[in-house]
Amino acid sequence: MVLALVLILLAVGSVIFHLFSVWQETPLASNWGMIDDTIAMTMAITGFVFVAIVFFMGYCVIRYRHKEGRRASFEPENKKLEWWLMAITTLGICALLAPGLIVYNNFVHVPDDASEFEAVGQQWLWTFRLAGKDGKMGTVDVRHMNIDNPFGINPDDPNGQDDLLIHSNHMHLLLDQPVKALLRSKDVLHNFYVPQFRVKMDLVPGLVSYLWFTPTVIGSYEILCSEYCGVGHYNMRGRVTVDTAADYQQWLATLPTFAETLTQSSSDGLTEQGKKLATSQGCLACHSVDGGKSLGPGWKSLYGKTETLVDGSTIEVDDDYLKQSIVLPKAAIVDGYPDVMVAYPLSDEQLDALLAYIKSLADDENPAIETVPPVTSPPAAATGSPAEQGKVLSQNQGCLACHSVDGSKSIGPGWKGLYGKTEQLIDGSSVVVDDNYLKQSILIPNAALVHGYPDVMAPYPLNNKQLEALVAYIKSLSTDSEKE
Repeated sequence: MVLALVLILLAVGSVIFHLFSVWQETPLASNWGMIDDTIAMTMAITGFVFVAIVFFMGYCVIRYRHKEGRRASFEPENKKLEWWLMAITTLGICALLAPGLIVYNNFVHVPDDASEFEAVGQQWLWTFRLAGKDGKMGTVDVRHMNIDNPFGINPDDPNGQDDLLIHSNHMHLLLDQPVKALLRSKDVLHNFYVPQFRVKMDLVPGLVSYLWFTPTVIGSYEILCSEYCGVGHYNMRGRVTVDTAADYQQWLATLPTFAETLTQSSSDGLTEQGKKLATSQGCLACHSVDGGKSLGPGWKSLYGKTETLVDGSTIEVDDDYLKQSIVLPKAAIVDGYPDVMVAYPLSDEQLDALLAYIKSLADDENPAIETVPPVTSPPAAATGSPAEQGKVLSQNQGCLACHSVDGSKSIGPGWKGLYGKTEQLIDGSSVVVDDNYLKQSILIPNAALVHGYPDVMAPYPLNNKQLEALVAYIKSLSTDSEKE
């Protein structure tokens, strides 16, 4: 009797937990509500069967419990019962399969008016490509991949010359515009997943997979790799921002074309070449340039430093050590870091460029050092009010990858309603978010960290005019009249 009650209470408790649980899916921000509906139908059908079976077990425990003098009888088969069970099971399977097949049919048929973008995954970062004014993306091949052409675009394909390149993990999409994502991997299996869009797809080396969706809610959403791709898998994150038509066109105007990047590369200095090489080879996914913690040793002030190796010996970080660590990374592993780096067979010219970039990060007096993530292109000239200029600046500098403007949760404090708010810092003190605090948080983000957020922001060396514009934009998000 006790066992029967436990079984029944287990079934009832499971249903109540599901109905009132705080663990729910993220808010829907695309056209794929039918996926939510399919999951809900699956939960309802399987949940009903689960409850029915558990109740039946409880009934059997009570009905056929042991009694003195009662004996069980063996019935080898019951044709009528078997047919009923087969029919009910068949209907249940059809009910589970049919909605999924309908959704899959819609998933593989992309609308004719869908635009396209390409997402390229590699350990452990995302980059993106868009078609230019001709509406066609150029062909790609791994044989064309190099420091100046990390996407592998065919330089002889006229369709690729105006392709727009995003050398960062921040992508923008147009609101209510169906979009097809072409997915490529440079190395291992990855998976492109934005929880709010409800669609995901593997990136398979050597193949181009795809998915499509229509973003329906303005905002900034996190891109995750949901296929284990190595020790840095947890760090393979990006950001997609859904824009209005005006904001989207403004962002597009900041992007360089493939032809422009080739022209710029020919005139770059050695340090700039090293910076581009570090970005294209994925070095910055494991090595920070702002002094923050990372999977491998950070590059800021690394050159000339004395490091302790896993065997207890010490070594000075000079040209020879850095080149050895790139070409033969297992030869001298720094204590406290995992042995996960693969060998990079770079040419002498590439090694010199990469070393020049690392050296530049060790010179605190060098005004050319940029400790912020590289921008996808030179910022577009901002016009209009200071708030409008600040909005453009926040997009160019990638601020919206970590700070939301719609009140949603993000890596850093959201900007909506932030100005004038009292924030609690990690040391237990509190501060009012005013002009001085915002400027300090941009220039020296480690000075006053808000409780509950990670210490990951790099300093942004903006001038006074840029600071005023960015503060004006943040202020505007704290007024009721601002329309995001």
